[in-house]
Parts: sequence; structure tokens; C-alpha cells
Amino acid sequence: MRDLIISGLDSPAELERLYRKNKAEFKQNFNSLYTELENKPIVQFWHERLNYESPEISWGSGREIKFVFITAFIAGILAKLPDIFNIDEEFFYPRNIGFLVFPFLIFYFAWRNKLSLRKILLISGISLVGLIYINLLPGNPESDSLILACIHLPLLLWMLLGISFTGNELTNFRNRLEFLRFNGDLLVMCAMLIIAGIILTGITLGLFELIGLQIADFYFRYLVIFALPAVPILATFLVQTNPGLVNKVSPVIAKIFSPIVLVMLIIYLGAMFYSGIDPYTDRDFLILFNVLLIGVMALIFFSIAEGWKEDRQGFNNYILLALAAVTIIVNGIALSAIIFRISEWGLTPNRLTVLGGNILILVHLCLVSFKILKSAFGKAEISGAGRAIVNYLPIYLIWILIVVFLFPFLFNFQ
Repeated sequence: MRDLIISGLDSPAELERLYRKNKAEFKQNFNSLYTELENKPIVQFWHERLNYESPEISWGSGREIKFVFITAFIAGILAKLPDIFNIDEEFFYPRNIGFLVFPFLIFYFAWRNKLSLRKILLISGISLVGLIYINLLPGNPESDSLILACIHLPLLLWMLLGISFTGNELTNFRNRLEFLRFNGDLLVMCAMLIIAGIILTGITLGLFELIGLQIADFYFRYLVIFALPAVPILATFLVQTNPGLVNKVSPVIAKIFSPIVLVMLIIYLGAMFYSGIDPYTDRDFLILFNVLLIGVMALIFFSIAEGWKEDRQGFNNYILLALAAVTIIVNGIALSAIIFRISEWGLTPNRLTVLGGNILILVHLCLVSFKILKSAFGKAEISGAGRAIVNYLPIYLIWILIVVFLFPFLFNFQ
């Protein structure tokens, strides 16, 4: 792309063609060339075009605004189906919570990216099969395999969202990394909207209490539950129409929290050995240990997704390398603990799921850590670590499909 941009500087039509072919790659390579060619008028024009940020909030097109309102309303209605049709909430929400949000986000990006009909039918078919399948499983709230299927099904929908987000260039690793970056920006925006909602809730309930009306039960049962599915939908719309709102916040959060989490992990491991509490005999501690592992791994991947465009060689790479090394140690402890528990008390759906997940995560972390190591010592670019992250995602998809569609039958719905 870099050479194509240089050769196309005398042809505005060629530059436009290259830009439309792959906007993210074009912008990355063009910005890296800017300091060498900034005296050319056409280069100055494209630099302003690619990097201009409007000082005003963009509310998108009228069609997009209508889409947000309609989908938010439909999602709210779906969230209230248990009240409307007297459905057992313990049956409905664990099985269908992912379908209250993800299908609308998938449809939004399919429409925005002009996804091919073949991919739309594929995504719709998988989603529909998942919806019918999970709701036809026997209603046994004590079934571990059922609970695992309900937990992993939203992850499958998240993978489908990634396919919709990347558009018709699924194999482009830059688009996949942009999807991971989008998830970080989405979490930040959702947090901001939720904080605003909490403040609004406090003010509303307080004002009604002043006039002697207690509306808390009504407010939370009808308004809050109705509005919650709209949060990620509205957040997605704001992130896509106003990328400048959070795209400078997310990298700062990643850079600040990476060293803090590294120090916390080291202290925590030391405190764990000092306290004598371990994941080998304490089941709840093992669960929290694995949640910690997934959270730290997500932070590493998010930090790389945020910084891969800069191809930076600096202190942050060493922080990520140290954090990945400590996370591998945490993963090793968790993996040995689950193997110990299986050898002592036998195989269960939960233990097999944790075992498989820990093995996949360990292999993934080792691959990414090797790429970070090469980048830290100047032998490769950090984008190599990004490529290692996204190229491994299909492996997780296979494991998710196994847990969702095979485990309930393998363990006879136990």
C-alpha cells in the first residue's frame, strides 16, 4: 500500500481508489509518509481529510437515528416479554439475554458495511439456530451444561458481530483489530451512559420522594429493564458517528492500567502464597482466578489493538511483555489447579470447560508474548502481535460451538 500511495500521488483518482479499497490501511500508511511528503499540496489535502475531527457532535443521518430509536424500542419490548406473556424470568433471561442486543448491532453493521447477501444469510441462519436451540433445551436450572451453553452463546453472537463489523473483508487482520478496538471504545461509552443513567435515576427517585411518591419498584421493573438493552445500541451509534469522543480516552486508559495491573498481579500472587489460600482446593477461588486471568488477557489484547497503528517501540512494549509473562504464570497455576481437581474428583462439564479454555488461552498468550518480545527488542513491529491475536480467534469459535451445541448432549443435560 505504501508504494502504491507514492506512485499514485500524481493521480487523485488512484488515491481515491486506494482509499476506498481499504480505508484503515490507507490512513495508516499515508500518515507514516506524511513527514516525508508534506510539502506537496495533494499530501496536505489528504492529511487534513484523513485526520480532521469535527468540534461538534455528529448525530449521523436521519436513517441512522430512526434505526437507533426503532431497534432500542424493539429491544426494550423483547426485554419485557416475561411480563407481557407471563414467561418465567429464570428461564427467559439466561437463555436470551444475548439476543436482546447482539442481533441489532449485527444488523446495524451489516447495513452500514453493505454486507453481502451470502454473509447476511449465514449470520442470520446461525443466530436463528442458536435462538431456537437454546430455548428448546430442557428447563433444568441445576444443569451445569445448560448454564455453560447459556454463558457461551453470547460469545458466539459476539463472534458473529465481529463478522458483520469487518464487512466483506473478514480475512483482513486490520479490520479484525479494529473490531477489538471498537469493543474497548464501546465499553467506555457504555460506562459513560450508565453513569449518566445512574445520576438521572438518583435525581428522579429523589424528586418523587419529595412529593411523597415511591416509584422505585415501578421505575426499575419497567423503565430500567426497558432501557438497558438500548445502552449498547446507542453507544455503538455514538462511537461510529463520533469516533473522536472516546478514541483518545481508550488508549490513555490502556496505558495507565497496564502498569497498575502488572503491579497488582505481582502483589496478588505474593499475597496468595502468603495467605495459604489456593485454587487447588477452593472452587470459588479458582473461578475468581480464571475471571482475573480473562480480564488481564483482555487488557493486553485491548492495549495492542489500541496501539498497533503506531508500531511503537518503547516502554509500553516492555510493560505488555511483563504483563503477558505474569499472566502466563497465572494461567499455569489455574491450569494445574483444574487438572488437580479433575484427577481428584473426576470430570464434570464445568471442569472440562475450564480445562479447555485455559489450554486455549495459554497457547494464545504464548504466541502473542513471543510477538511482543520480538517487538520490544526491535526485531518486529507490534502489529505482528495484533496479527497473532486475531488469527487465533477462530480457535475460540470452535471451542464455543462445542460447549454450546455438544456439551449438553455429551453430559446428558447434567
